[in-house]
This record gives sequence, structure tokens and C-alpha cells, in this order.
Amino acid sequence: MLKTSNITDIGVNLTNNRFTKDLTNTMQRSLDAGVHRHIITGTCLRSSQHALELSLDDTLLTERFATAGFHPHSASENNPDSWQQLNQLWQHPKVVAIGETGLDFNRNFSTPKQQLDSFEQHLQAAVELQLPLFLHERDASNEFLELIKQYRSGFGKAVLHCFTGTEAFLKHLLELDIHIGITGWICDERRGEHLQSAVKLIPDNRLMLETDSPYLLPRDMRPKPKSNRNEPAYLPHILQRVAHFRGQSVHDLALQTEVTVNEFFGLA
Repeated sequence: MLKTSNITDIGVNLTNNRFTKDLTNTMQRSLDAGVHRHIITGTCLRSSQHALELSLDDTLLTERFATAGFHPHSASENNPDSWQQLNQLWQHPKVVAIGETGLDFNRNFSTPKQQLDSFEQHLQAAVELQLPLFLHERDASNEFLELIKQYRSGFGKAVLHCFTGTEAFLKHLLELDIHIGITGWICDERRGEHLQSAVKLIPDNRLMLETDSPYLLPRDMRPKPKSNRNEPAYLPHILQRVAHFRGQSVHDLALQTEVTVNEFFGLA
């Protein structure tokens, strides 16, 4: 496997129970692969609290930070009490972004209205607190853009993580000065072909990389991991594929994305 050095996985679900039994070893493999830092995704109040706890765990080997928010799937859990507790998390210096938040009309685990209301609350919080936004969108691009445009003049930085959309949608996001997170979706010969072309359009200072593990194991990894679980140690594979499709060297892309991560999350 390709080994690089000092790159950051900006979206990793370390609170997922698939990491419970071997989290320390997972972090060691990540560090051995050159992935030295992780932004742990919070998707509901409980997972956001857990993400912060993991970011503070001195027994783990890498540098870690957290996001805190309600994923659209969990929008129905957003109530005055849970929102107040979420606000407390955003005050912690280890919590570096608001989210994961956005819209997902593909499965509607929460109703569209619940998602829209929750998303708007997160946008308002970003305006108030001036923390970066960690965004999600699936099958809701028009509604997503409409809300983003309403608040864009008020909030600062935002990244649409795990971007899988069309070239037209990408251009709208770039016009709104939204950063883009790319995952192993780009390695999928069935679904990622359009992304392999569109990734060239992302400016150098707006691109970041992530695994979204344990999800989205890159389909072109050889040998394929027996567990079928994605993990941060595979980020260099994604880096290599993104560099290939952008016509860049792996070294240059690694340096570039790390500068962008530092500037975006205020970690420099």
C-alpha cells in the first residue's frame, strides 16, 4: 500500500461500533500509513459527545478533533434540550466544525421538514459562532443550495463532505465558495466515473480528502481488505487516485490538501 506522510482524514466515523474492538490498532495503522490527524464526525448528540471524548483520549496515537451536529437522518432528534447540549459542545476548542448537517432526501429517516428546519438551525448557528460547517447532501441539491444561498453572506467556511454530485452542482458550490471533500467514491468504476472527471475542476485551495470510514471502502483496492471495512489507513489510496485524476503528483497533492485543512479548520 502507498505510504505518505502527514495527511489528514477530515471525515471519519470513529464512533461507529465497527471500530469499538480495535480502535487503538486502527489508529496505529493510520499513523503507519502517514495519516496523522483525524476529524471525527458527529452525527447526533450522542455521537458528537463521543467524538469529543475520542478527540481527548490521550491513549490514542494520532491528533484528533471533532465535529458536532445533527445529520439529516437524525434531524428528528433535534429538540430544544438536545440543541442546548449541542451548543455546549461547540464551545470546546476540540470541536472544530458544526455538523454533520444538511439534507438527505434519499431515504428520509427524518422527514424533509425536520431536515430543513434542523439544517437552517445549523446555518444560523454557524453565522452566530463563526465555526466552519461540515455539510451533507443527497438527492436534495436544489433545496440545499436554496438554504445555503440564504445564509452564505453570514457564515464563513463550509465543506460539502463526501461529494458525489454532478459537475453542474459542483460549479454552483464553487461559486458559493464551498470547499469539497472527496472520498473513495472516486474509486468506484460503477458510480464514480463522473467524479473522476469533475475533480479536476476543484481549485487547489478548496479540496480536502476523507475516508468516511467505516463506509465507502475504495472498490479498486487490491488486495481487498477481508473485513470489507474502510479505515483511515486507506486514505493514501484515495490520495493516489485523486492525484491521478487531477494530473498531479501524490506529493504535491498531499502538501496542498494539508495546507487547506490547516487553514479551513484553523489548525495551523
